Amino acid sequence: ALIAAIGRLDKSLSPSDTIARLRQHTFTFSDTIYLLQILNAIFWLALMRAPGFPLKLGIPILYIIALLVPFTSQFFVPATPIFSWLITYYSSQFTPVAWRPGISVALLPALESVLYGANISDILTRFTHPVLDVIGWLSYGVLHFVGPFVVAAFFWLFRPKEVLHLWARVFGFLNLAGVVIQILFPCAAPWYELIYGLTPANYSMRGSAGGLARIDAIFHSNGYTTTFSNAPVIFGAFPSLHAGDATIAALFLSHFFPQTTRYVWAYVGVLYWATMYLTHHYLIDVVSGGCLATAFFYFFLPD
Repeated sequence: ALIAAIGRLDKSLSPSDTIARLRQHTFTFSDTIYLLQILNAIFWLALMRAPGFPLKLGIPILYIIALLVPFTSQFFVPATPIFSWLITYYSSQFTPVAWRPGISVALLPALESVLYGANISDILTRFTHPVLDVIGWLSYGVLHFVGPFVVAAFFWLFRPKEVLHLWARVFGFLNLAGVVIQILFPCAAPWYELIYGLTPANYSMRGSAGGLARIDAIFHSNGYTTTFSNAPVIFGAFPSLHAGDATIAALFLSHFFPQTTRYVWAYVGVLYWATMYLTHHYLIDVVSGGCLATAFFYFFLPD
């Protein structure tokens, strides 16, 4: 499978091949999505302060070069939505405070109690144990970041390239939509309620690793504490993109590799639990993330 996948790669390094294909391409209305992504990148590049000008000009220059070289463009073109999400997520921290909406602190716990009769995340955090911490960490802090690459590798090896392109497109747009919602509708996570109660929040506050701080203690490190305290989106509880990414991966794998269905959905269940056990999300965040992923999967899945 590896030899066959390598054999399917376009190994040309000549930009003229890409230009020739572009001239032969028949543009349709659906291609305007790339124009929107270009405008999105320009907006966030203008706000980006680290790296500053002129170093940040290297980002679009390198990306254009990657698009012109056929060998790299076969990966970078399908992954454009992923890069749109990443630049949106990273550069959102430079948004002027005057442009930002107010932070909701009490809405999510209130909805949690109304919809489910109790604060589920609070119930799940009343008993902690190092074994549970490690299980939660493996799903929330390790597999969540490794999983998308593993899924992409399986599609590249064992399925037609159109499946890999579909995965990149849906995964990218799902996360882009989720981050935009988090920016426009900032909400505090359960860790905020545990630390500050329901007192008003502001954008000068730092994030918290929540239950992952116990993992730092186990390994005598401060990796997660540092990462979450400096996260670009501090108040991004709703929707849970951890839940959304796990759900979209399970939907793809159970669709294209049906034999994996029971295992991938078992992982999703553990991930759902971990998001609340580690005090990073309320149940309503998890449900919304799963619903968003499901909507994107069936919207983009071709007949």
